Amino acid sequence: MLISQSWYIVKQTTGNCKIVSNEQAFGDDTEITQKWGPFSSQEEAIARRIGLIRTGKCQPM
Repeated sequence: MLISQSWYIVKQTTGNCKIVSNEQAFGDDTEITQKWGPFSSQEEAIARRIGLIRTGKCQPM
């Protein structure tokens, strides 16, 4: 059985945003302050992260 992978953008307390899989997005990471997604592909999440950086919602890594 093939399970589709979902991707999320998570904002950390440092202001940086990173792209993580659905398993990591719902873990016990207390450094996550905001979450966007799910996105169907990692490429889509990367494009959305660029938009979040441009609008000032995320800091570049």
